[in-house]
Amino acid sequence: MLDLRSTIPPLLCLIICTQNLPSCLADDPAMDQASISFVQRFCVDCHTGQDAESGLDLQTFHSKDDVTSSIKAWNRIAQRVAERQMPPKDSEAPSDAERDAFVKWVRSTIHTAVCDDGVSPGGPMLRRLNRTEYANTVRDLLGIHVNAAHALPIDGAGGEGFDNAAETLFISPIYAEKYIDAARSALGHALTDPGSRKRLIVAQPSNDRSPSDAARVVLTKFLPRAFRRAVAESEVQEYVDLFDAAYETDSSFDSSIQFALEAAMVSPKFIFLWEAPNETDAPVLISDHELATRLSYFLWASMPDEELLRLAEQGKLHDENVLAQQVARMLQSPVDGRGLRRDSKVREFARSFTEQWLGTRALGREFKPDETVFGRFDSELEGGMKYEPVFFFEDLLADNRSLLNLIDSDFTYVNSKLARHYGIKGEFREQPKRTTLPDGSHRGGLTGMSAVLAVSSYAHRTSPVLRGKWILETLLGTPPPPPPPGVPALEESKEASQPKSLRERLERHRTDPTCASCHDAMDPLGFGLENYDVLGRWRDKADGIAIDASGELPSGETFDGPEALKRLLMERKDLFIRHLTTKMLGYALARGLTNEDECVVESIGEKLAADDYRAQTLVLEIVKSVPFRYKQGRSDRAVAVNVSVGNSNKESE
Repeated sequence: MLDLRSTIPPLLCLIICTQNLPSCLADDPAMDQASISFVQRFCVDCHTGQDAESGLDLQTFHSKDDVTSSIKAWNRIAQRVAERQMPPKDSEAPSDAERDAFVKWVRSTIHTAVCDDGVSPGGPMLRRLNRTEYANTVRDLLGIHVNAAHALPIDGAGGEGFDNAAETLFISPIYAEKYIDAARSALGHALTDPGSRKRLIVAQPSNDRSPSDAARVVLTKFLPRAFRRAVAESEVQEYVDLFDAAYETDSSFDSSIQFALEAAMVSPKFIFLWEAPNETDAPVLISDHELATRLSYFLWASMPDEELLRLAEQGKLHDENVLAQQVARMLQSPVDGRGLRRDSKVREFARSFTEQWLGTRALGREFKPDETVFGRFDSELEGGMKYEPVFFFEDLLADNRSLLNLIDSDFTYVNSKLARHYGIKGEFREQPKRTTLPDGSHRGGLTGMSAVLAVSSYAHRTSPVLRGKWILETLLGTPPPPPPPGVPALEESKEASQPKSLRERLERHRTDPTCASCHDAMDPLGFGLENYDVLGRWRDKADGIAIDASGELPSGETFDGPEALKRLLMERKDLFIRHLTTKMLGYALARGLTNEDECVVESIGEKLAADDYRAQTLVLEIVKSVPFRYKQGRSDRAVAVNVSVGNSNKESE
């Protein structure tokens, strides 16, 4: 029988299919041919051979197998075609229908290949506590307010860009001595503080209790908290033996029990987050104690508290109702009568996640404004700038607000210096306070925050390029490719023959076709933020020239100023939410994400859209997901958990 589609031009066939039955995208050979025609017509002129643009050679593309064998690259291709960054302006362009059809085909092909047979979790967790986690864990274990990690080396970033990534948290000989010194110092503080000592030394030798028996009582209570799980009697005996050996030498209960406690705090069982191997071929749920630990280091960057450990001991944590209650409890951040947020454990998550995601950790470190241009940058203003996004994100989590507030909001958090910096009137102190933004404040959302604007600038001037790149990379997850070698730097000359404004210099830079391919996407976004100086202060002029904050994207969309830019970003909210979900899932799993993890991201994105993008929904769906609650088996082949993500405990191959 004649297939009617064989008489239809391939591109038209692709359009008809995507407008009707998505399933035909993955199964119909005609769709392969339609996509080949799209690539041959619109892409290969620039992407052929050794000199292919961005090193992407599409000349050999001939089937959907080429997509599934290079998923990361084809995700980028689909995104750039969707954002009208490809093909470039001066090339023949597909119609909107052709463009949309091709993007849908690529994404459907990837989804079918990766997600249809279920989700494979990662392996059992095995990684060292990072510097922040170590300090918080020692604080909570011993009940002291001393930074025990101040002498430990700073950790590098890995995975999705965070310093809790397992692939970077190795251990070297230099750590051994530092951990011994840190444990000895921390326990010294704890045992001389009456409150901490009472918490640790729960038994003393007496007429009816020998030193060894008293040590056993102390260690039986201490070790399960230190190792974050139930402890066998044989393990307790190991540390009682250490106590006994020390007591034979010293005959001092205090010094001997400190020696045994120090030994526990330099054990890999304390320093590492370690999960038991799965001895079966199929994925299994992690244990309740392992779940308590994953949960606490995700949301608190510290050890589980007594309630989590109690629920784990009772085997209740995998109950989804219990899990939801615990997530809500752990995200609590109370506010006092003055509108100030009290110290909360979730602030550590808000700080660690936002500073690394947004890049604001660089403020005061790698980035310091040029004093000859901006004068003295005092610590109170720096603190207000740095903590604005932290307190803001903590607010979204604690009060379960929409994550779209990160794009635009009617409130923010400022201290007294930052309020003056922004021109906001009111009663403020050194600690950031929630404030409703007045009309015309030019604030609201991340792009109006001084910390973000500063770290996406140079020390001596703003940079539309850096700010545009920051929006593409950090907010939307669509980073431009790196510049090709030999691209000239932006001219800084002040000679009369040179264009006077930064915008004019950048536009001259973009006349080079090599530069324009990336700058056409970055620069307009950055120009939308040019009314903010390096430190985020509002200005109407720069170097005596009126600011032109208008921009035109490769898609043809135009805007003028930061408010219009935020409206444009809001139109891309699903792209923003997908990237935020990717980053938080990577942070939660403490590793780089796989292609199959992207199926989880997609599923969570759908649930967020259905629940008004609420912050706690994002956290809870990550916690309920297969990668967070399961660990893979020992089989060399991938075995998937064939469940609706986050909604079942069943396992299957």
